[in-house]
Amino acid sequence: MLAGVPVVGGLQAAGIVVSQKGRMFHPDSLSVTKGETVIIVNDDSDLLHHAYIESPTFSFDSGDQDPGSRTPVVFTQPGIFQVLCGIHPKMKLTVRVN
Repeated sequence: MLAGVPVVGGLQAAGIVVSQKGRMFHPDSLSVTKGETVIIVNDDSDLLHHAYIESPTFSFDSGDQDPGSRTPVVFTQPGIFQVLCGIHPKMKLTVRVN
């Protein structure tokens, strides 16, 4: 593991990167394929973030994310999911999983 991202053969595993900066997700919506990895990166230099998803079909909780941390999420279920920040309630990321 390298900063929370799986390492395969010395290289970081591929994934779609979503930045958390300025109390916002960038981008704030995306579409992925079932089984695809999204890497949530805390790009704020002085703020903690705490990404989570609560859904009847899929849940995720990053725990507190220090500045610079990278947290992979593998979307294993199809659907539309809201990724929220437990610290900054206005932060929202919509992920459509096909």
